[in-house]
Amino acid sequence: MDADRIVALVTAAGIELTDRRRNAKGDGWSLSFANGATVELGDDGSARAAGKGARAVARLLDMPTAPRST
Repeated sequence: MDADRIVALVTAAGIELTDRRRNAKGDGWSLSFANGATVELGDDGSARAAGKGARAVARLLDMPTAPRST
C-alpha cells in the first residue's frame, strides 16, 4: 500500500487528512487524520495505525492497529 492510496481510502470515508510528512527516520511517511489517527507507512510498504481514531482507519484499510502502551 502507498501513501496516496491510504489518503484516498480514508478521505473517501469522510476523514480529513490533517498532516502528511516524512517520518523522523526518513524511511517512510506519517499521515495524520482529523479523527486522531496516525498511519505510519514505511517505504517498504509496512503500515500501522495508532492514536484515538486508529480502529476506524485500520478497518478502512484492513490492517491491524498498533498496540496501546500502558
